[in-house]
Amino acid sequence: MTVYVPEAFSGGEQETLRRYFTNLDGPVFALVNLPEVVKGALFARYSRSSKSLRRLFLDEFVGDLDLSGDRSFDATTGLKRAEDLYEKVFLEYGDDSVAQLGGVHLACEQASNLLTKILERGRLMSYLEQSTRYINYDARLGGRYRFYRDGDILNGPFGTRYVGDMDRMFDSYSTMVESVTTHVRKTLKNDGNVSDFVFKQATRAKALDAVRGALPAASLSNLGIYGTGQGYEALLLRMRGHSLPEARMYANLMLTELRKVVPSFLKRVDLADRGGAWTDYLADRERETIELVDDYFGALDPADVNEVELVDFDPRGEEKLLAAICYSSSHLPESQILDEVRELSHDKKVALIRAYVGERKNRRHKPGRAFERVDYRFDVLGDYGAFRDLQRHRLLTIEWQKLTPYHGFVRPELVVEAGLGDLFDESMHRSSELYDALLADYPSQAPYAVAMAYRMRYTMQFNAREAMHMLELRSSPQGHPSYRRVAIEMHRLIAEKAGHRAVAEAMTHIVKEAPELERLDSERKAESKRK
Repeated sequence: MTVYVPEAFSGGEQETLRRYFTNLDGPVFALVNLPEVVKGALFARYSRSSKSLRRLFLDEFVGDLDLSGDRSFDATTGLKRAEDLYEKVFLEYGDDSVAQLGGVHLACEQASNLLTKILERGRLMSYLEQSTRYINYDARLGGRYRFYRDGDILNGPFGTRYVGDMDRMFDSYSTMVESVTTHVRKTLKNDGNVSDFVFKQATRAKALDAVRGALPAASLSNLGIYGTGQGYEALLLRMRGHSLPEARMYANLMLTELRKVVPSFLKRVDLADRGGAWTDYLADRERETIELVDDYFGALDPADVNEVELVDFDPRGEEKLLAAICYSSSHLPESQILDEVRELSHDKKVALIRAYVGERKNRRHKPGRAFERVDYRFDVLGDYGAFRDLQRHRLLTIEWQKLTPYHGFVRPELVVEAGLGDLFDESMHRSSELYDALLADYPSQAPYAVAMAYRMRYTMQFNAREAMHMLELRSSPQGHPSYRRVAIEMHRLIAEKAGHRAVAEAMTHIVKEAPELERLDSERKAESKRK
Protein backbone atom coordinates (compact mmCIF):
# COMPACT_ATOMS: atom_id res chain seq x y z
CA MET A 1 0.00 0.00 0.00
CA THR A 2 1.39 3.39 -0.95
CA VAL A 3 1.56 6.23 1.55
CA TYR A 4 -1.35 8.58 0.83
CA VAL A 5 -1.01 12.08 2.25
CA PRO A 6 -4.33 12.80 4.02
CA GLU A 7 -5.75 16.27 4.42
CA ALA A 8 -6.60 17.98 7.68
CA PHE A 9 -9.95 19.77 8.02
CA SER A 10 -11.33 21.68 10.96
CA GLY A 11 -14.50 20.51 12.70
CA GLY A 12 -16.59 23.08 10.87
CA GLU A 13 -15.05 22.18 7.52
CA GLN A 14 -15.74 18.50 8.12
CA GLU A 15 -19.38 19.28 8.91
CA THR A 16 -19.73 21.09 5.59
CA LEU A 17 -17.81 18.52 3.52
CA ARG A 18 -19.82 15.55 4.83
CA ARG A 19 -22.87 16.80 2.93
CA TYR A 20 -21.16 16.65 -0.46
CA PHE A 21 -18.27 14.15 -0.47
CA THR A 22 -18.48 10.41 0.17
CA ASN A 23 -15.38 10.43 2.40
CA LEU A 24 -13.04 13.00 3.93
CA ASP A 25 -9.81 11.04 4.29
CA GLY A 26 -9.20 9.01 1.11
CA PRO A 27 -7.76 9.78 -2.34
CA VAL A 28 -10.94 8.63 -4.15
CA PHE A 29 -14.36 10.10 -3.44
CA ALA A 30 -17.63 10.91 -5.18
CA LEU A 31 -19.46 14.25 -5.28
CA VAL A 32 -23.15 14.24 -4.32
CA ASN A 33 -25.96 16.57 -3.34
CA LEU A 34 -24.58 19.43 -5.44
CA PRO A 35 -26.02 21.09 -8.57
CA GLU A 36 -24.53 19.64 -11.76
CA VAL A 37 -23.19 23.04 -12.78
CA VAL A 38 -21.27 23.31 -9.50
CA LYS A 39 -19.72 19.86 -9.93
CA GLY A 40 -18.72 20.73 -13.48
CA ALA A 41 -17.25 24.07 -12.43
CA LEU A 42 -15.32 22.40 -9.61
CA PHE A 43 -13.72 19.96 -12.03
CA ALA A 44 -12.93 22.73 -14.51
CA ARG A 45 -11.12 24.74 -11.83
CA TYR A 46 -9.50 21.53 -10.52
CA SER A 47 -7.37 21.02 -13.61
CA ARG A 48 -5.54 24.33 -13.09
CA SER A 49 -5.14 24.27 -9.33
CA SER A 50 -2.62 22.60 -7.06
CA LYS A 51 -5.31 22.20 -4.39
CA SER A 52 -7.27 19.03 -3.69
CA LEU A 53 -10.92 19.09 -4.73
CA ARG A 54 -12.25 19.22 -1.18
CA ARG A 55 -9.94 22.12 -0.27
CA LEU A 56 -10.83 23.90 -3.52
CA PHE A 57 -14.52 23.52 -2.68
CA LEU A 58 -14.02 25.04 0.76
CA ASP A 59 -11.80 27.89 -0.40
CA GLU A 60 -13.52 28.98 -3.60
CA PHE A 61 -17.04 27.54 -3.89
CA VAL A 62 -18.79 27.01 -0.58
CA GLY A 63 -19.26 30.72 0.09
CA ASP A 64 -21.49 31.07 -2.99
CA LEU A 65 -23.84 28.19 -2.12
CA ASP A 66 -27.01 28.07 -0.05
CA LEU A 67 -26.27 25.22 2.37
CA SER A 68 -29.31 25.64 4.61
CA GLY A 69 -31.25 22.74 3.08
CA ASP A 70 -28.37 20.26 3.33
CA ARG A 71 -27.66 20.25 7.07
CA SER A 72 -29.17 16.84 7.81
CA PHE A 73 -27.45 15.09 4.89
CA ASP A 74 -24.35 12.92 5.41
CA ALA A 75 -22.86 11.62 2.16
CA THR A 76 -20.14 9.65 3.95
CA THR A 77 -22.65 7.10 5.27
CA GLY A 78 -23.76 5.95 1.82
CA LEU A 79 -27.13 6.38 0.17
CA LYS A 80 -29.62 3.75 1.30
CA ARG A 81 -32.43 5.41 -0.59
CA ALA A 82 -30.40 5.25 -3.81
CA GLU A 83 -29.74 1.55 -3.19
CA ASP A 84 -33.46 0.82 -2.81
CA LEU A 85 -34.48 2.83 -5.85
CA TYR A 86 -31.79 1.54 -8.23
CA GLU A 87 -32.31 -2.03 -7.03
CA LYS A 88 -35.96 -1.87 -8.01
CA VAL A 89 -35.30 -0.31 -11.41
CA PHE A 90 -32.31 -2.46 -12.23
CA LEU A 91 -33.92 -5.76 -11.25
CA GLU A 92 -37.39 -5.15 -12.61
CA TYR A 93 -36.35 -3.49 -15.85
CA GLY A 94 -32.79 -4.79 -15.87
CA ASP A 95 -30.92 -4.01 -19.02
CA ASP A 96 -27.38 -2.78 -19.54
CA SER A 97 -28.78 0.43 -20.99
CA VAL A 98 -30.35 1.30 -17.62
CA ALA A 99 -26.83 1.69 -16.23
CA GLN A 100 -26.19 4.39 -18.85
CA LEU A 101 -28.68 6.71 -17.16
CA GLY A 102 -27.04 7.23 -13.76
CA GLY A 103 -23.90 9.37 -13.70
CA VAL A 104 -21.30 10.05 -11.01
CA HIS A 105 -18.65 12.74 -10.55
CA LEU A 106 -15.63 11.01 -9.02
CA ALA A 107 -12.29 12.46 -7.94
CA CYS A 108 -9.10 10.36 -8.04
CA GLU A 109 -6.32 12.19 -6.27
CA GLN A 110 -2.58 11.56 -5.83
CA ALA A 111 -2.60 9.18 -8.82
CA SER A 112 0.54 8.62 -10.88
CA ASN A 113 0.72 9.66 -14.51
CA LEU A 114 0.77 5.97 -15.41
CA LEU A 115 -2.55 5.48 -13.65
CA THR A 116 -4.20 8.55 -15.18
CA LYS A 117 -3.69 7.06 -18.66
CA ILE A 118 -5.46 3.88 -17.51
CA LEU A 119 -8.29 5.89 -15.96
CA GLU A 120 -8.74 7.96 -19.14
CA ARG A 121 -8.98 5.04 -21.54
CA GLY A 122 -12.78 4.76 -21.70
CA ARG A 123 -14.53 6.53 -24.57
CA LEU A 124 -17.88 7.18 -22.90
CA MET A 125 -16.58 9.19 -19.96
CA SER A 126 -15.34 12.73 -19.36
CA TYR A 127 -12.06 13.69 -17.70
CA LEU A 128 -10.23 16.74 -16.39
CA GLU A 129 -6.64 16.18 -15.31
CA GLN A 130 -4.31 18.47 -13.40
CA SER A 131 -2.15 20.28 -15.94
CA THR A 132 1.65 20.35 -15.83
CA ARG A 133 1.61 23.77 -17.54
CA TYR A 134 -0.27 25.59 -14.76
CA ILE A 135 1.08 23.88 -11.66
CA ASN A 136 4.65 23.90 -10.45
CA TYR A 137 5.35 20.29 -9.57
CA ASP A 138 8.12 21.06 -7.10
CA ALA A 139 5.46 22.17 -4.59
CA ARG A 140 5.60 19.68 -1.73
CA LEU A 141 2.74 17.50 -0.57
CA GLY A 142 2.99 16.61 3.10
CA GLY A 143 6.60 17.77 3.03
CA ARG A 144 7.53 15.44 0.16
CA TYR A 145 7.87 15.75 -3.59
CA ARG A 146 4.79 14.75 -5.54
CA PHE A 147 5.63 11.29 -6.90
CA TYR A 148 3.97 7.91 -6.42
CA ARG A 149 5.52 5.66 -3.81
CA ASP A 150 4.74 2.08 -4.75
CA GLY A 151 4.57 -0.12 -1.66
CA ASP A 152 6.32 -3.09 -3.24
CA ILE A 153 9.26 -0.97 -4.39
CA LEU A 154 9.57 0.91 -1.09
CA ASN A 155 9.65 -2.34 0.90
CA GLY A 156 12.14 -4.00 -1.45
CA PRO A 157 15.88 -3.66 -2.06
CA PHE A 158 15.48 -0.55 -4.27
CA GLY A 159 13.25 1.44 -1.91
CA THR A 160 15.91 3.86 -0.72
CA ARG A 161 17.35 4.33 -4.19
CA TYR A 162 13.90 4.89 -5.70
CA VAL A 163 13.07 7.73 -3.30
CA GLY A 164 16.56 9.22 -3.59
CA ASP A 165 16.64 9.20 -7.39
CA MET A 166 13.11 10.60 -7.61
CA ASP A 167 14.02 13.39 -5.18
CA ARG A 168 17.06 14.30 -7.27
CA MET A 169 14.95 14.32 -10.48
CA PHE A 170 12.53 16.70 -8.79
CA ASP A 171 15.44 18.82 -7.52
CA SER A 172 16.63 19.15 -11.13
CA TYR A 173 13.11 19.99 -12.30
CA SER A 174 12.81 22.70 -9.63
CA THR A 175 16.16 24.25 -10.59
CA MET A 176 15.27 24.23 -14.28
CA VAL A 177 11.83 25.77 -13.76
CA GLU A 178 13.29 28.77 -11.95
CA SER A 179 16.23 29.17 -14.33
CA VAL A 180 14.18 28.83 -17.52
CA THR A 181 11.54 31.24 -16.17
CA THR A 182 14.26 33.81 -15.48
CA HIS A 183 15.77 33.23 -18.94
CA VAL A 184 12.39 33.68 -20.68
CA ARG A 185 11.65 36.90 -18.81
CA LYS A 186 15.06 38.31 -19.71
CA THR A 187 14.83 37.46 -23.41
CA LEU A 188 11.13 38.24 -24.00
CA LYS A 189 10.32 41.69 -22.72
CA ASN A 190 6.81 42.83 -21.92
CA ASP A 191 5.90 45.29 -24.65
CA GLY A 192 3.41 47.02 -22.39
CA ASN A 193 0.31 45.69 -24.15
CA VAL A 194 -0.48 43.34 -21.27
CA SER A 195 -0.42 43.62 -17.52
CA ASP A 196 2.57 42.45 -15.53
CA PHE A 197 0.41 39.65 -14.08
CA VAL A 198 -0.52 38.31 -17.54
CA PHE A 199 3.11 38.50 -18.69
CA LYS A 200 4.29 36.59 -15.63
CA GLN A 201 1.62 33.92 -16.08
CA ALA A 202 2.48 33.44 -19.77
CA THR A 203 6.24 33.30 -19.18
CA ARG A 204 5.81 30.88 -16.31
CA ALA A 205 3.65 28.62 -18.48
CA LYS A 206 6.33 28.66 -21.21
CA ALA A 207 8.96 27.60 -18.69
CA LEU A 208 6.75 24.85 -17.25
CA ASP A 209 6.06 23.61 -20.78
CA ALA A 210 9.77 23.43 -21.56
CA VAL A 211 10.75 21.65 -18.36
CA ARG A 212 7.86 19.21 -17.90
CA GLY A 213 9.82 16.50 -19.73
CA ALA A 214 12.09 16.23 -16.68
CA LEU A 215 9.18 14.98 -14.56
CA PRO A 216 8.99 11.20 -14.10
CA ALA A 217 5.84 9.25 -14.96
CA ALA A 218 5.48 8.65 -11.21
CA SER A 219 4.52 12.34 -10.81
CA LEU A 220 1.21 12.66 -9.00
CA SER A 221 -1.88 14.17 -10.55
CA ASN A 222 -5.46 14.83 -9.54
CA LEU A 223 -8.13 13.63 -11.94
CA GLY A 224 -11.84 14.37 -12.12
CA ILE A 225 -14.06 11.84 -13.89
CA TYR A 226 -17.70 11.95 -14.92
CA GLY A 227 -19.23 8.75 -16.22
CA THR A 228 -22.25 6.47 -16.18
CA GLY A 229 -22.61 3.31 -14.12
CA GLN A 230 -21.94 1.27 -17.24
CA GLY A 231 -18.80 3.25 -18.03
CA TYR A 232 -17.46 2.79 -14.52
CA GLU A 233 -18.22 -0.94 -14.59
CA ALA A 234 -16.13 -1.40 -17.75
CA LEU A 235 -13.33 0.74 -16.31
CA LEU A 236 -13.21 -1.18 -13.02
CA LEU A 237 -13.15 -4.57 -14.74
CA ARG A 238 -10.14 -3.48 -16.82
CA MET A 239 -8.37 -2.01 -13.81
CA ARG A 240 -8.89 -5.11 -11.68
CA GLY A 241 -7.11 -7.21 -14.26
CA HIS A 242 -4.29 -4.74 -14.87
CA SER A 243 -0.68 -5.65 -14.15
CA LEU A 244 -0.01 -2.34 -12.37
CA PRO A 245 -0.67 -2.74 -8.61
CA GLU A 246 -1.68 0.92 -8.32
CA ALA A 247 -4.48 0.34 -10.84
CA ARG A 248 -5.86 -2.62 -8.90
CA MET A 249 -5.70 -0.70 -5.62
CA TYR A 250 -7.51 2.33 -7.05
CA ALA A 251 -10.15 0.06 -8.60
CA ASN A 252 -11.08 -1.12 -5.10
CA LEU A 253 -11.09 2.44 -3.73
CA MET A 254 -13.29 3.60 -6.61
CA LEU A 255 -15.71 0.70 -6.22
CA THR A 256 -16.18 1.50 -2.51
CA GLU A 257 -17.10 5.11 -3.25
CA LEU A 258 -19.23 4.41 -6.30
CA ARG A 259 -21.31 1.92 -4.35
CA LYS A 260 -22.34 4.76 -2.07
CA VAL A 261 -23.95 6.47 -5.07
CA VAL A 262 -24.91 3.92 -7.77
CA PRO A 263 -24.65 0.60 -5.93
CA SER A 264 -26.84 -1.63 -8.07
CA PHE A 265 -25.11 -0.62 -11.30
CA LEU A 266 -21.92 -2.20 -10.02
CA LYS A 267 -23.22 -5.42 -8.48
CA ARG A 268 -21.75 -7.60 -11.23
CA VAL A 269 -18.19 -6.43 -10.62
CA ASP A 270 -17.69 -8.75 -7.64
CA LEU A 271 -19.64 -11.74 -8.95
CA ALA A 272 -17.25 -14.56 -9.83
CA ASP A 273 -19.24 -15.67 -12.87
CA ARG A 274 -19.79 -12.13 -14.16
CA GLY A 275 -17.24 -9.45 -13.31
CA GLY A 276 -14.66 -11.97 -12.15
CA ALA A 277 -14.90 -13.98 -15.37
CA TRP A 278 -14.81 -10.79 -17.45
CA THR A 279 -11.67 -9.53 -15.70
CA ASP A 280 -10.00 -12.92 -16.07
CA TYR A 281 -10.85 -12.93 -19.77
CA LEU A 282 -9.24 -9.50 -20.31
CA ALA A 283 -6.13 -10.37 -18.29
CA ASP A 284 -5.67 -13.79 -19.95
CA ARG A 285 -6.02 -12.40 -23.47
CA GLU A 286 -3.45 -9.70 -22.79
CA ARG A 287 -0.97 -12.11 -21.20
CA GLU A 288 -1.19 -14.72 -23.94
CA THR A 289 -0.90 -12.11 -26.70
CA ILE A 290 2.17 -10.56 -25.08
CA GLU A 291 3.83 -13.96 -24.82
CA LEU A 292 3.28 -14.79 -28.49
CA VAL A 293 4.30 -11.36 -29.78
CA ASP A 294 7.48 -11.52 -27.73
CA ASP A 295 8.18 -15.02 -29.07
CA TYR A 296 7.65 -13.93 -32.69
CA PHE A 297 9.23 -10.46 -32.70
CA GLY A 298 10.97 -9.84 -29.36
CA ALA A 299 14.49 -10.30 -30.75
CA LEU A 300 14.07 -7.77 -33.59
CA ASP A 301 15.53 -4.26 -33.49
CA PRO A 302 13.16 -1.41 -34.38
CA ALA A 303 13.66 0.22 -37.78
CA ASP A 304 14.36 3.93 -38.06
CA VAL A 305 11.16 5.86 -38.80
CA ASN A 306 9.92 9.42 -38.80
CA GLU A 307 8.29 10.90 -35.72
CA VAL A 308 4.88 10.70 -37.45
CA GLU A 309 4.05 8.15 -40.16
CA LEU A 310 0.76 7.85 -42.05
CA VAL A 311 0.58 4.06 -42.27
CA ASP A 312 -2.91 3.51 -43.67
CA PHE A 313 -5.48 5.47 -45.66
CA ASP A 314 -7.99 4.92 -48.45
CA PRO A 315 -6.79 6.26 -51.85
CA ARG A 316 -10.48 6.58 -52.84
CA GLY A 317 -11.34 8.33 -49.59
CA GLU A 318 -12.40 11.63 -51.10
CA GLU A 319 -14.74 9.90 -53.55
CA LYS A 320 -16.35 8.07 -50.64
CA LEU A 321 -16.60 11.36 -48.76
CA LEU A 322 -18.44 12.91 -51.72
CA ALA A 323 -20.84 9.98 -51.84
CA ALA A 324 -21.50 10.31 -48.11
CA ILE A 325 -22.16 14.04 -48.56
CA CYS A 326 -24.75 13.30 -51.24
CA TYR A 327 -26.40 10.30 -49.56
CA SER A 328 -28.81 11.97 -47.12
CA SER A 329 -29.93 14.49 -49.78
CA SER A 330 -30.46 11.85 -52.45
CA HIS A 331 -32.86 8.95 -53.19
CA LEU A 332 -30.18 6.73 -54.76
CA PRO A 333 -28.37 3.72 -53.27
CA GLU A 334 -24.82 4.44 -52.11
CA SER A 335 -23.23 2.19 -54.73
CA GLN A 336 -24.89 4.20 -57.49
CA ILE A 337 -23.92 7.51 -55.91
CA LEU A 338 -20.29 6.33 -55.78
CA ASP A 339 -20.34 5.62 -59.49
CA GLU A 340 -21.89 9.01 -60.26
CA VAL A 341 -19.59 11.17 -58.13
CA ARG A 342 -16.57 9.47 -59.73
CA GLU A 343 -17.64 10.99 -63.04
CA LEU A 344 -18.12 14.53 -61.74
CA SER A 345 -15.75 17.24 -62.92
CA HIS A 346 -13.19 18.58 -60.47
CA ASP A 347 -15.10 21.86 -60.16
CA LYS A 348 -18.32 20.05 -59.27
CA LYS A 349 -16.55 17.95 -56.65
CA VAL A 350 -15.07 21.08 -55.12
CA ALA A 351 -18.49 22.78 -55.16
CA LEU A 352 -20.07 19.85 -53.28
CA ILE A 353 -17.44 19.85 -50.57
CA ARG A 354 -17.57 23.64 -50.23
CA ALA A 355 -21.35 23.55 -49.90
CA TYR A 356 -21.12 20.87 -47.21
CA VAL A 357 -18.27 22.51 -45.24
CA GLY A 358 -19.39 26.12 -45.68
CA GLU A 359 -17.68 29.10 -44.10
CA ARG A 360 -16.26 28.00 -40.78
CA LYS A 361 -16.02 31.18 -38.74
CA ASN A 362 -14.35 29.33 -35.88
CA ARG A 363 -13.03 25.82 -35.30
CA ARG A 364 -16.21 24.75 -33.49
CA HIS A 365 -18.14 25.02 -36.76
CA LYS A 366 -17.73 21.53 -38.18
CA PRO A 367 -19.35 19.72 -41.10
CA GLY A 368 -21.54 16.67 -40.53
CA ARG A 369 -20.99 12.93 -40.35
CA ALA A 370 -20.06 12.48 -43.98
CA PHE A 371 -16.51 13.28 -42.88
CA GLU A 372 -16.59 10.11 -40.77
CA ARG A 373 -16.46 8.09 -44.03
CA VAL A 374 -12.69 8.66 -44.38
CA ASP A 375 -10.12 7.13 -42.00
CA TYR A 376 -6.43 7.64 -41.28
CA ARG A 377 -4.02 5.60 -39.17
CA PHE A 378 -0.79 7.13 -37.85
CA ASP A 379 2.20 5.59 -36.10
CA VAL A 380 3.82 8.11 -33.77
CA LEU A 381 7.15 8.02 -31.94
CA GLY A 382 6.89 11.02 -29.67
CA ASP A 383 7.61 12.13 -26.14
CA TYR A 384 5.38 10.87 -23.34
CA GLY A 385 4.34 14.40 -22.41
CA ALA A 386 2.69 14.94 -25.81
CA PHE A 387 1.12 11.48 -25.70
CA ARG A 388 -0.60 12.38 -22.41
CA ASP A 389 -2.45 15.21 -24.16
CA LEU A 390 -3.28 13.42 -27.41
CA GLN A 391 -4.45 10.25 -25.64
CA ARG A 392 -7.41 12.07 -24.12
CA HIS A 393 -9.22 12.38 -27.49
CA ARG A 394 -11.78 9.67 -26.82
CA LEU A 395 -13.39 9.22 -30.25
CA LEU A 396 -10.23 7.97 -31.88
CA THR A 397 -8.71 4.50 -31.60
CA ILE A 398 -5.39 4.67 -29.80
CA GLU A 399 -3.01 1.92 -28.71
CA TRP A 400 0.32 2.48 -27.04
CA GLN A 401 3.40 0.50 -26.23
CA LYS A 402 5.09 0.28 -22.85
CA LEU A 403 6.88 3.39 -21.65
CA THR A 404 10.66 2.79 -21.60
CA PRO A 405 13.80 4.93 -22.00
CA TYR A 406 14.95 2.92 -25.03
CA HIS A 407 13.67 5.24 -27.80
CA GLY A 408 15.64 8.26 -26.62
CA PHE A 409 14.37 11.59 -25.33
CA VAL A 410 13.49 15.04 -26.63
CA ARG A 411 15.57 17.89 -25.21
CA PRO A 412 13.73 21.24 -25.49
CA GLU A 413 15.74 23.99 -27.19
CA LEU A 414 14.67 26.49 -24.56
CA VAL A 415 16.33 24.40 -21.84
CA VAL A 416 19.58 24.40 -23.83
CA GLU A 417 19.34 28.15 -24.48
CA ALA A 418 19.01 28.69 -20.72
CA GLY A 419 22.29 26.81 -20.22
CA LEU A 420 20.67 23.77 -18.63
CA GLY A 421 21.28 21.11 -21.28
CA ASP A 422 23.76 19.17 -19.13
CA LEU A 423 21.47 19.20 -16.10
CA PHE A 424 18.58 17.98 -18.25
CA ASP A 425 20.70 15.17 -19.72
CA GLU A 426 21.89 14.17 -16.27
CA SER A 427 18.29 13.85 -15.09
CA MET A 428 17.44 11.73 -18.14
CA HIS A 429 20.41 9.47 -17.41
CA ARG A 430 19.29 9.01 -13.79
CA SER A 431 15.78 8.17 -15.02
CA SER A 432 17.08 5.54 -17.44
CA GLU A 433 19.36 3.89 -14.88
CA LEU A 434 16.61 3.67 -12.28
CA TYR A 435 14.31 2.07 -14.86
CA ASP A 436 16.95 -0.54 -15.69
CA ALA A 437 17.48 -1.29 -12.01
CA LEU A 438 13.75 -1.83 -11.36
CA LEU A 439 12.87 -3.71 -14.54
CA ALA A 440 13.74 -7.29 -13.57
CA ASP A 441 11.91 -7.31 -10.23
CA TYR A 442 9.17 -4.75 -10.97
CA PRO A 443 8.38 -4.86 -14.71
CA SER A 444 5.00 -3.14 -14.32
CA GLN A 445 6.26 -0.42 -11.96
CA ALA A 446 9.60 0.32 -13.68
CA PRO A 447 7.98 2.93 -16.01
CA TYR A 448 7.38 5.12 -12.94
CA ALA A 449 11.05 6.05 -13.30
CA VAL A 450 10.83 7.13 -16.94
CA ALA A 451 10.89 10.89 -17.51
CA MET A 452 8.19 12.40 -19.73
CA ALA A 453 10.78 13.62 -22.25
CA TYR A 454 11.42 10.02 -23.29
CA ARG A 455 9.72 8.89 -26.47
CA MET A 456 7.22 6.07 -26.82
CA ARG A 457 5.33 4.54 -29.73
CA TYR A 458 1.58 4.80 -30.17
CA THR A 459 -0.89 4.46 -33.02
CA MET A 460 -3.80 6.82 -33.59
CA GLN A 461 -6.64 5.98 -35.96
CA PHE A 462 -9.43 8.47 -36.59
CA ASN A 463 -11.83 9.69 -39.25
CA ALA A 464 -11.65 13.03 -41.02
CA ARG A 465 -14.25 14.60 -38.74
CA GLU A 466 -12.25 13.75 -35.63
CA ALA A 467 -9.09 14.88 -37.47
CA MET A 468 -10.67 18.28 -38.00
CA HIS A 469 -11.47 18.59 -34.30
CA MET A 470 -8.21 17.22 -32.94
CA LEU A 471 -5.70 18.72 -35.37
CA GLU A 472 -7.21 22.20 -35.25
CA LEU A 473 -7.35 22.09 -31.45
CA ARG A 474 -3.85 20.68 -30.99
CA SER A 475 -2.24 23.03 -33.52
CA SER A 476 -3.64 26.13 -31.81
CA PRO A 477 -1.01 28.73 -30.83
CA GLN A 478 -1.46 28.17 -27.09
CA GLY A 479 -0.76 24.44 -27.46
CA HIS A 480 2.38 22.70 -26.23
CA PRO A 481 5.08 22.66 -28.96
CA SER A 482 5.54 18.87 -28.76
CA TYR A 483 1.97 18.00 -29.70
CA ARG A 484 1.57 20.97 -32.04
CA ARG A 485 4.38 19.48 -34.12
CA VAL A 486 2.60 16.11 -34.29
CA ALA A 487 -0.73 17.69 -35.28
CA ILE A 488 0.78 19.86 -38.01
CA GLU A 489 2.67 16.91 -39.50
CA MET A 490 -0.49 14.78 -39.52
CA HIS A 491 -2.28 17.52 -41.43
CA ARG A 492 0.55 17.68 -43.99
CA LEU A 493 0.51 13.91 -44.51
CA ILE A 494 -3.28 13.87 -45.04
CA ALA A 495 -2.84 16.44 -47.82
CA GLU A 496 0.38 15.22 -49.41
CA LYS A 497 0.77 11.50 -48.77
CA ALA A 498 -2.90 10.51 -48.78
CA GLY A 499 -3.61 13.11 -51.46
CA HIS A 500 -6.80 14.17 -49.66
CA ARG A 501 -6.27 17.86 -50.27
CA ALA A 502 -9.95 18.70 -50.08
CA VAL A 503 -10.13 17.17 -46.60
CA ALA A 504 -7.00 19.02 -45.50
CA GLU A 505 -8.25 22.31 -46.96
CA ALA A 506 -11.50 21.96 -45.01
CA MET A 507 -9.41 22.24 -41.82
CA THR A 508 -9.28 26.00 -42.12
CA HIS A 509 -8.27 26.60 -38.50
CA ILE A 510 -4.96 24.73 -38.56
CA VAL A 511 -2.31 27.15 -37.22
CA LYS A 512 1.24 26.47 -38.34
CA GLU A 513 2.97 29.45 -36.73
CA ALA A 514 2.97 30.13 -33.00
CA PRO A 515 3.93 33.29 -31.09
CA GLU A 516 6.97 33.30 -28.81
CA LEU A 517 4.71 33.33 -25.74
CA GLU A 518 2.12 30.67 -26.55
CA ARG A 519 -0.13 31.36 -23.57
CA LEU A 520 -0.05 35.17 -23.77
CA ASP A 521 -3.31 35.60 -25.69
CA SER A 522 -5.14 33.05 -23.52
CA GLU A 523 -3.96 34.73 -20.32
CA ARG A 524 -4.97 38.13 -21.69
CA LYS A 525 -8.47 36.84 -22.46
CA ALA A 526 -8.72 35.21 -19.03
CA GLU A 527 -7.82 38.50 -17.34
CA SER A 528 -10.41 40.33 -19.42
CA LYS A 529 -13.10 37.85 -18.33
CA ARG A 530 -12.09 38.24 -14.67
CA LYS A 531 -12.46 42.00 -14.94
